[in-house]
Amino acid sequence: MFKNILVPLDGSQVSEEALQYAKEIVDPQGKLTLITVIDMPDYPAAMFYPAGIATYELSKETAQNELVPQAQDYLNRMAAHLKELGLENVRTEAVIGEPACAIVEEADKVDADAIVMSTHGRTGVSRWLFGSVANKVLNSTKRPIFIVPVKR
Repeated sequence: MFKNILVPLDGSQVSEEALQYAKEIVDPQGKLTLITVIDMPDYPAAMFYPAGIATYELSKETAQNELVPQAQDYLNRMAAHLKELGLENVRTEAVIGEPACAIVEEADKVDADAIVMSTHGRTGVSRWLFGSVANKVLNSTKRPIFIVPVKR
């Protein structure tokens, strides 16, 4: 059993599947830290897509004032659900940054024994454009990582 587990969530059902696995391997008196990372791309999204798609530009201030509180509310709901299931020590963190880096930094900050995360199972062009956060985390830390595969 692990005493301290970090679980990255992005609001999708796929990412939430990692919670089931984390619940099974965390010590009953252990701690779960749930993190959501708001990614602020360096380049407008339209640069990667065909012409005609509007670019959605978001300032860091807007993200801090609007998206971080929304992400924190989401994490608080997930934490409340886990507490209903008997896990008392659940902590949440919503941050702005590059997802893989922020996940590794948070794991270091809380001294996580392990990271439990889902993969979206992207392949081909989608994986090339968006990368694999799980793969980047795997290659950026020496902490144990449990990757929950997408079920199709």
